[in-house]
Amino acid sequence: MAEPNDLILPLLREMRAESASFREEMRSEMADLKKRRENVRQAAFGESVLGRYAAAEVEERIEAIEKRLAALEGQH
Repeated sequence: MAEPNDLILPLLREMRAESASFREEMRSEMADLKKRRENVRQAAFGESVLGRYAAAEVEERIEAIEKRLAALEGQH
């Protein structure tokens, strides 16, 4: 039968290697998650800007119609 020291040290080395591998995987996953979150944030901001632009255009068109209507009403 092997001595306890002969069993413990290899197991500790294996656990250390697995732990290091797990930490590296977690770092990689966190970096991917940060990239995805940033992409979602940029997409949401882009859609927001586009929406504001479209709303501003509609507002301008309504104002133009109101001015024309007011001019027509002033003629009568």
